[in-house]
Amino acid sequence: MTAFPAFAALSAVVAAFLPPAMAAAEDVDMVAIFAEARQQGRTGIAQKTRPVDARPAASGEVIVTIIRNDGVETRSKPAETGDFVVRNRCPATGNEEYLVAAAKFADRYAAQDGAAPVDGWTAYVPKGVPMAYFIIPAGNGPYDFTAPWGERMVARAGDAIVQNPADTADTYRVAAASFDCTYQIVTPAR
Repeated sequence: MTAFPAFAALSAVVAAFLPPAMAAAEDVDMVAIFAEARQQGRTGIAQKTRPVDARPAASGEVIVTIIRNDGVETRSKPAETGDFVVRNRCPATGNEEYLVAAAKFADRYAAQDGAAPVDGWTAYVPKGVPMAYFIIPAGNGPYDFTAPWGERMVARAGDAIVQNPADTADTYRVAAASFDCTYQIVTPAR
């Protein structure tokens, strides 16, 4: 039996008729799946702890986040003035880049002491904002859903789904390798 019975049945039907790369064509409500995981006691708390590099985004710039050995994770909306491009320091994932809105960047990152820009990038440290999370169990997914920034994401078995406890709409996928590299578990998920 899978952890998300209603979604597992739907995934099986979709997967039977589509090639594997398209098996996630059915949209799901990831916030509802997260609520179900929480109700089942399967969520934990994690904090991003690994330093990153960041630079101001050019207005209108679109960032395509690519995870090594996994492909495109997401595509950002066009950057607005004050937004930042963040680059993870995680060689295993290809040091992926993603766009962070100005308001969220200030809440989540602080300039690293004494960090001088190198090729336009400045070192930052995460502020360690506690995020609720759960791991998509084996045999579940893939799930196709809309990220908080309005673009499509696909979550697969082994990936983490993270959620800001202060804003449940702020729920998104972190690829398994990226989560392992950049987050520290505070309270393990079951």
